[in-house]
Amino acid sequence: MVVMEQVQPLERSPGRAVTVAAYVVLVMLGLVMGVLGAFQHSWYARPVPIPVAAPVCVPALFAVCRGAGWGMGTRSAALAPAAGWLAVTTIWLSDRPEGDVVIAGDLSGYIYLYGGLIAALVGVMLTPAAGGGSWLLTPRLPGSRPSGLR
Repeated sequence: MVVMEQVQPLERSPGRAVTVAAYVVLVMLGLVMGVLGAFQHSWYARPVPIPVAAPVCVPALFAVCRGAGWGMGTRSAALAPAAGWLAVTTIWLSDRPEGDVVIAGDLSGYIYLYGGLIAALVGVMLTPAAGGGSWLLTPRLPGSRPSGLR
């Protein structure tokens, strides 16, 4: 007697190259945010010196970290732009032979540095560790909704 097995159709899933490329793009986004934020965080509203740009950079970093984690469905995706931002920010904090630094020790520098660290940490920690899968990397039928959306 011949037993016939049903062959399940192969699911089309993106390869490892797409995943690696997505993480590289997220790290690059963090690097760009670190460069732009470091040089633009010290805008003040005059005549009273109130920092304007630093309080904008902090929620932007949180939004990118949280959005990356939500979009990819993993906590490591939220960590990727945070790592890029932290790498660039650490470089800008180092002393130079000329004696100047990019991120100065004033109010806007402290808001940008410590607020950015807290924003990146909160963005990573609010991302579920075992998500329902990535909207980018999970194969779905056209017109179907992801399981997390109602």
